[in-house]
Amino acid sequence: MVTRTRFSRPRRRLLAGAAAGAALAVAMLELPGRAEAAPRTDLVVGMPVEPPGLDPTSAAPTVIGQVVWQNVFQGLTRVDRDGKVQPQLARSWTVSPDGLTYTFALQQGAKFHNGEPFTAETAKFSLDAIRAPGSVNPQKALYAVIADVKAPDPQTLVLTLSKPSGNLLFWLGLPAAVMVEPKSREGLKSQPVGTGPFRFVAWRKGDRVELARSPDYWDAARKVHLDKVTFRFIGDPQAAAAALRAGDVDAYPLLPAPELYGAFQKDKAFKAEPGLTEMKVVAGMNNAEKPFSDKRVRQALMMAVDRKLLIEGAYSGYGAPIGSHYTPNDPGYKDLTGVYPYDPAKAKALLAEAGYAKGLTFTFKSPQMAYATRTAEILQAMFSEVGVTMTIVPTEFPAKWVQEVMRDRSFDMTVIAHAEPMDIGIYANDPYYFGYKNPAFNDVVTRAAQATDEAARLKLYGEAQTILAEDVPALFLFVLPKLSVWRAKLTGFWKNEPVPSNDLTEVRWTE
Repeated sequence: MVTRTRFSRPRRRLLAGAAAGAALAVAMLELPGRAEAAPRTDLVVGMPVEPPGLDPTSAAPTVIGQVVWQNVFQGLTRVDRDGKVQPQLARSWTVSPDGLTYTFALQQGAKFHNGEPFTAETAKFSLDAIRAPGSVNPQKALYAVIADVKAPDPQTLVLTLSKPSGNLLFWLGLPAAVMVEPKSREGLKSQPVGTGPFRFVAWRKGDRVELARSPDYWDAARKVHLDKVTFRFIGDPQAAAAALRAGDVDAYPLLPAPELYGAFQKDKAFKAEPGLTEMKVVAGMNNAEKPFSDKRVRQALMMAVDRKLLIEGAYSGYGAPIGSHYTPNDPGYKDLTGVYPYDPAKAKALLAEAGYAKGLTFTFKSPQMAYATRTAEILQAMFSEVGVTMTIVPTEFPAKWVQEVMRDRSFDMTVIAHAEPMDIGIYANDPYYFGYKNPAFNDVVTRAAQATDEAARLKLYGEAQTILAEDVPALFLFVLPKLSVWRAKLTGFWKNEPVPSNDLTEVRWTE
């Protein structure tokens, strides 16, 4: 649940310092007795971060999927607004009794935007590309369980697994597993070609991405109401709010100005309903290097963090504290915020035990996003109270941050919102930017992924959460809320975000 917290004046002092549109042509419908304006069919969506590319199969930033997933690209399955797996380019499937063979019946008549048909051979190409030795797919590890892919006929796809996978159908519905057309594969970063309801039109770097409704979209059962969609990239929180009020932007699915959200909730011209996301804000530490190779240091810093106060300062009280890499809306969630609760005295004692009684100094690479900047400043103030000096290094996101942190692992501490659903298994990835190695965790999370019995799988994920909460490979802070704002005459947006996305398939103007 998205919560809000309030604090006394003394506590608030800790937070001090932390903190055009185009002219629209209106078509008129001639009805008996009067003329009525037809609903608009264009939409401008605001986003705080511009994606580095438009191919979700080749890069990790979730902002890519928030533009193209379900709008331009689609998968064999899809995850709906309730987090449930639904058919998509695979219209149905069967699973063998041993859980090792998945046979998919594919849609007939589906085409890519360049006119090429979607077939089993296309699906095989897409999945083989994900699993290839040189693949840079951000979720490649999830699909390593697929041992073989066969296309016995144009409408049948057969996957053979090396071991059972209770999560496979969900994973196949993620942005990293969208189907791609072989001839267009090399140009997808700047010229995306998919099977979705919208085709790519243009990308004006630094400003916007433009999409248009695909005239021959294959899924006749899902009516698409919009003819034109524009994603505008406005990083400054005040500018984002101003663009909404001025009418330059119609919707902001993730408003980067939480301090202004209450005003939009009171404004009848807008709908502003807080929802849930999978965006787990964690302060990742380089576990492979001192001082964070010492578990006691990590545990001490976790006890130096007052999560409730952090949420108040970083996100105006909106958000939910977490104690592990799991969100309250995930199945099998355990509230582990009490494992290392806020306790500065114990934090100081544990730092002294680890050999840092006279203090500790490190750098913090902060991606230049509003929530990250605020979080870094508040953590800096909290750490100073236990004798820790943290130097903030603003780091351009995504390009520089991804290169220095994710790829080069040249950092001490950082902060990022991990947005992939049910991604607790990333702590078993080797290499990964945390540099965390724990065979016991790897074993538990592997058995959880293989479990086909729901109760057994969730029990194992509970054990995995507990290991992370006790080991603290990252400081588990809070879940970002989905602070959506859209014009009152719009409908069809997702309130919650079980997958990082802006699925516009059902969005329309009511008048």
